[in-house]
Formats: sequence, structure tokens, C-alpha cells
Amino acid sequence: MRLAEYTDYTLRVLMYCAARPQQLVTISELADHHGVSRNHLMKIVTDLGRQGVLETTRGRGGGLRLLKDPAQLRIGDVVRASETDFRLVECFDPGTNQCTLSPTCRLKGLFNAALGAYFRELDSMTLADIVEPAPQSASVGAASLRRTAGGIPVAAPRSLRKPTAKGRAPA
Repeated sequence: MRLAEYTDYTLRVLMYCAARPQQLVTISELADHHGVSRNHLMKIVTDLGRQGVLETTRGRGGGLRLLKDPAQLRIGDVVRASETDFRLVECFDPGTNQCTLSPTCRLKGLFNAALGAYFRELDSMTLADIVEPAPQSASVGAASLRRTAGGIPVAAPRSLRKPTAKGRAPA
């Protein structure tokens, strides 16, 4: 599963604004900072304004800022509102499902459970959680994750993990 660029940029806009709560942010500032087209960001900002997440002020001296408290904005809700399709496999859509294995296949249930776990994880974090600096000991990737040849992070074997304060490798 891969998030659309639209969702990625939506999260970037929200994070940038959340990190500057007392400041009006401009589309040009966002475009320059993230290296994204102004037109693409305009669509995102317009949508976030319609959703009541951003306040937008047009004209000279205008800009945008968060309307919602970052601690009340769940990442899962942002992803659900930004993505258009969560059909991981054909059989998720009964209207177009042509798979001959559907009556006996358990793969759909597995993918559905994985998608549920994905959203539980996203729902456990708010915009405030992902904007505040992470403590150094919690940096992802250093001790507990490694990357496969495809670049996907996976848990490192216990033998390669750094010991905890009690001398055991983390689970």
C-alpha cells in the first residue's frame, strides 16, 4: 500500500502549520519549503479549508493557519479524508470483483485485518504527536529497524537489537 502524493503533501501542510501556531503561512512558503507546485498545494489548502481544518485568508498579508487543535486532529482521519481508495485487492469491491477464489479465499480477511491495524496505528497519533520533536532514544531506524532490499523497514532480529536498560533486547 502506498499513500498518494496528495495525502503526503496534505500531512506536510498540516505539520508545517502546526509547527508555526502563531504565524500565517503562505502557499509560496510551503511550496518553497517542500519543493511542491503551488497549484498542487492550492488544491490541498482549499480542501482543508472546506473541511474546517485550515483558516485561509486571501490577498496581501493573507495566508493560512490551523483552525483545529493539533492534539485533536488524528492522523488516521487525515489519511481517510485525503485518500480516495483503500481497496487493497480486487475483491474489496463487490461491484467489480471478478476473482474466482473469493468464495473460499482467506486473503481478503487477512488484508482487511492488516488495513484495520494500519488505521488503529494512525488513529493512535495526532498531529501534535508527530510535530513535537522525538526523544533521541525513540528514533526509529537506529536500533530496532532494518531495511529490506526493497527499502521496507522491518524489525531486526533480536540478536541485532541494542540491549535495554535491563540487559535484554527489546521485543
